[in-house]
Amino acid sequence: MDQVAEAYVKLALALGAHDADYVDAYYGPAEWRQAAESARQPLGAIRDQAASLRASLGAVGDVGLDSMGRLRRSYLDKQLRAMSARVDFLEGKRLPFDEESRVLYDAVAPTNSEAHYQAVLARLDKALPGTGPVPARYEAFRTQFVIPRERLDTVFRAAIAACRERTARHVALPAGESFTVEYVTDKPWSGYNWYKGNYRSVIQVNTDLPIFIDRAVDLACHEGYPGHHVYNALLERHLVRERGWVEYSIYPLFSPQSLIAEGSANYGIAMAFPGDERAAFERTALFPLAGLRPDGAEEYYRVMGLAKELSYAGNEAARRYLNGEIDSVAAASWLTRYALMEPARAAQRVRFIDKYRSYVINYNLGEDLVRQYVESHAGRDETRRWALFAGLLSSPRLPSDLQ
Repeated sequence: MDQVAEAYVKLALALGAHDADYVDAYYGPAEWRQAAESARQPLGAIRDQAASLRASLGAVGDVGLDSMGRLRRSYLDKQLRAMSARVDFLEGKRLPFDEESRVLYDAVAPTNSEAHYQAVLARLDKALPGTGPVPARYEAFRTQFVIPRERLDTVFRAAIAACRERTARHVALPAGESFTVEYVTDKPWSGYNWYKGNYRSVIQVNTDLPIFIDRAVDLACHEGYPGHHVYNALLERHLVRERGWVEYSIYPLFSPQSLIAEGSANYGIAMAFPGDERAAFERTALFPLAGLRPDGAEEYYRVMGLAKELSYAGNEAARRYLNGEIDSVAAASWLTRYALMEPARAAQRVRFIDKYRSYVINYNLGEDLVRQYVESHAGRDETRRWALFAGLLSSPRLPSDLQ
C-alpha cells in the first residue's frame, strides 16, 4: 500500500495543478509538488491513474492487515473515488447535490421540510423581544453582542488560550506546536486554518462582517484547539511521522477527509466546553474583554441554542440552489428567512456555496456524526470521550465508519 499511497499523493498534487482549491495542505517533499506543476498531466490521465490505483487497492487482501491497515486501504480507495469525481467536475460534469456529497464526502445530509424550520422559528418568535419578522428581530437582538473591532484580537486570543488549556488537559499535543493569527477581508468564509506542517498553522479570521461574542470560542476551537490545528498536528505525528503513511502529508479539500476534519472541529467546541461551561466562561471572561454586559448572557445563549436548530437550513438552500430549483437570489432569501442570516451574510454564504458546493454538509452533518460516534461509545465518561475523540483525530477513519 505504500506505493499506492505515494502515487496517490503525487496524483493529488497533479490535480492541484489544475484546481487551486483542491490541495488544502501539503508538507511532503517539495520536489513532488514541483514535478506535478511542471508536468501538468491532463485531467483524463489523472482520472485513469486514480482508477488504476483503486484497482491495485482492490487486489490487496486482508491477510497481514490489522484494523488500522484495513481502515487505511478503505481511506485511500474513497479518497481516490472523490478525486475522480472532482476531475469530472472540472471537466463540466454536475451531479445532484446528494449524489455529489456522497461521492466526495462519503455522506448524505438529511432533508428537512419548511414546516420543520417554521416550527423552530415559532419557538424563536416567543423567545425574542419585540414584534415583527423573526429574522429582523434576531439580527437586532444579536447586534447587542458584537465584539468591537478594536477588541477582537484581545477577545480571540483569550478564547484561544482557554481552548488550548482545556484541550491540553486531555490530549498530548506535539512539542513546539503553534499557530499565528491573521485578520483578513474579502473572503467567502469566516475563518480558515492553513496547516503548514511541522505542527504549525496560520489561522485567518475574516472581518468583513461583524463578529459576535460566541464566534470567538467557535473559531478558537474550530480552527485551533481541539479543531483543525490539532487534527492536522496529530495526523502528522501519528500517521506521517510514526507510521510513515505519506498520504496524510496532503489534504485534498474535496474528499471524505473534510467531513471528519470539519465535524471534529465543530464537535470539538462541546468537547472543550461541555454543558454550561462555555456560557459561564464567555460570561465571566470574554464579555468583559469585549466590553459587553454579562447580564444579557443567559438570554443570549438561550436564543442561540434555538437558532442552532436551524443549522440544516443552510444545507437545504445549497441543495435547492445547486440542483437548479432556485436561483442565487432565492437561495439568499431562504438563508435570511430560515437560517436567520442578514442579507450581507446570506450573500457571503451564497458565494461560499458557489465556490465549495456540497461541502456545506461537512459542518453540521459532520458534527452530528462525530458526536454520535463519540457519545454512543463513551456515554457520559469524559475521559473515555476524549480518548475516542483523540483517536479519531489520529486515524484513517471515514465518515461511513462513524454511522
